[in-house]
Amino acid sequence: MSEQSKANMRIAVVRVRGECKLKKGIEDTLRMLRLYRKNSCVVLPNSQAYAGMLEKVKDFITWGEINETTFKELIMKRGKLQGKVSLTEQYLKDKIKLSFEDFTKEYFNFKKELKDVPGLKPFFKLSPPRHGFERKGIKSAFSMGGSLGYRKEKINELIMRML
Repeated sequence: MSEQSKANMRIAVVRVRGECKLKKGIEDTLRMLRLYRKNSCVVLPNSQAYAGMLEKVKDFITWGEINETTFKELIMKRGKLQGKVSLTEQYLKDKIKLSFEDFTKEYFNFKKELKDVPGLKPFFKLSPPRHGFERKGIKSAFSMGGSLGYRKEKINELIMRML
């Protein structure tokens, strides 16, 4: 994949480990990424600013490139408005005059952002993954058979198991 197309991608970040015994700097970075609890997810642009933050907290999160179908499922099933109200197609059409499909396309073309939908929370609460995390659990890297760190397109499979 070329550098140009990689810079135009969105990445999904999922917090895998809890908040017990965290250093202050790591706790602050997770808060800046809006990853407040275990099994929460955010979708970010793939930029240098976020790359440094992800590298700092790599022992507590997993991330990779999210595709459009997974993002559409994520906002349909787990998109929440203020007051724990689910995001609906009707609400999207009333506020920004787009369906879930159109909003997803605009979002991946960097024409719209999550903050353009009034009242939408910028993070998603997920359930623990069906059939659990990978074989070595949440304390070792994805490349070593665990769950932590960078996992390329395989993040889509994990998110679909967590919806």
